[in-house]
Parts: sequence; structure tokens; C-alpha cells
Amino acid sequence: MDRQKLRLEELLTRFKADSGRYRDMVVPADDESERNALRSLMNIRMPRPMDAETLKLQDEYLSARAAEKGVVALQDIPTVREQYGSGHPCAGALSIWQGDITRLKVDAIVNAANSQMLGCFVPLHACIDNCIHTYAGVQLRLACAARMDALRAEHGPDYEQPTAVPMLTDAYNLPARKVVHVVGPIVDGRLTPALERDLEDCYVNTLDLCAADGLRSVAFCCISTGVFRFPADRAAEIAVDAVTGWLQAHPGAMDRVIFNVFKDADRRLYERLV
Repeated sequence: MDRQKLRLEELLTRFKADSGRYRDMVVPADDESERNALRSLMNIRMPRPMDAETLKLQDEYLSARAAEKGVVALQDIPTVREQYGSGHPCAGALSIWQGDITRLKVDAIVNAANSQMLGCFVPLHACIDNCIHTYAGVQLRLACAARMDALRAEHGPDYEQPTAVPMLTDAYNLPARKVVHVVGPIVDGRLTPALERDLEDCYVNTLDLCAADGLRSVAFCCISTGVFRFPADRAAEIAVDAVTGWLQAHPGAMDRVIFNVFKDADRRLYERLV
């Protein structure tokens, strides 16, 4: 049995015991079932410390998983000028990259978070919040919880993170250095100018935060276009306009801004805009 399989099975044993409720869960012995069971246990785990030995094993496992998926470095991502011959005014600083954002080795990736800022608790959910927390490891949820506890101590026990106010954390086991968590606007019915401004602020405020922290490359997911129901075509227009305006107002402040897309339809939207 190879080392990664041994790590997976030992982690599954430890996370089952840690869960209490699922201590006796029976999991088929194939890799996919064991990986899904471990991810599910990580997804539902409340933010609390974990013993150092298990964390070390988790980190080794996630590091190997990142290598298995393939780490994508900034130099491996062409600009839109290089890829499409784009004449966009910021073509040398913009990229479109389609794939799993957790593979990117850049200064920061952007997480489309919810107002609780603790990640997605739904086992195996396909949202980006779930993916980022899974492959960062359980340290990320604990770090987010500590930040939210501090904010609740300052603003009151009912505090939730406002829309378009980004929070910066370490990325832990992700290839990226940092994660920017930002709550996008939720479209409940008609799309309004206020919601459009909120989405623009998500991009502008995130870039401001990155620049203030010396981060020079950032990958944006398609904020608010999933369960938050922002129309994908208008969201892409706002994203490109906001990033373009920021780059033009801050020349030299950012080496690269990447529009990370997962679906072919979203890639085509961005390709038409840059």
C-alpha cells in the first residue's frame, strides 16, 4: 500500500473518531469513497483545534493531493495579450484561466464566502467555498472563526460579515499564499443598481486589500453567480470593468489579475470582454 493511501486511511480513522457521531461509519475501501468520506467529515467539522499529529498528517496528505491534481504557477498562465492577441488596455495584466482555483500558485485566490465566513458545511458540495476550505485544511475554518469572534467582540454577538468587505487569511495547504474571503450580493428577484454596485465593490475592495498587503497576483472566482443568482453575463461585465478601472487607477500595483472560470459558458463571456 502506498504512502498516500496509508495517510488517507489513517486520517479517515482519526476524523471519524474526532466526529463522535460518525465514529462507526462504514466506508468502502476504494480511494474515491474514502476521499469523499474524509472530505465530508472535514466539511461538517466545527471550528475547533485539532491535535498536532493529526494536523501534520492532514497537511502531508493535502500537499500530496495538490501535487496529484497539478499545481499551476503564475508563469504557466498566459495573459490575454499572449493567449488571444487582445488589444484590451490592460491585456498584459489580465488572464482568463479555466479550472480548479485550488490548483493556482498565486499570491491570493478569492473565495465567494457567506456572511458567517466559516465555509460551506454541506458535505461534498460543489461550491467554491467548500472546495477552498477542503483543500486548505481544517486550519482555515478555525482561522476564520477566530477572526469572526474578534469582530463579534467588537461589533456585537449578531455580527455577520457585510457584503463586499473582504477578509484576508493564510491559505494553509493551498498552493496560493493567501485567501481573500468576500461576500457577494444576493439577487432575490430583480437585479438592481445597488446590487451591481455591491458586486463592483467586491472586486475593487479585494484589489485594495491585496495591494495594501503587498500581494501582486490574484485570481477571482465568478463572485455571486452561483447560488447567489447574479446573472453571469452582467457579473462578467462588472468584473472586467471594475478590474480594468482599478488597474488603470493604480499603474504597476498588480502584476496579474486572473478571471478564474469553471464552465465553458463563463469562459466565453470573459473572452468577449477582454
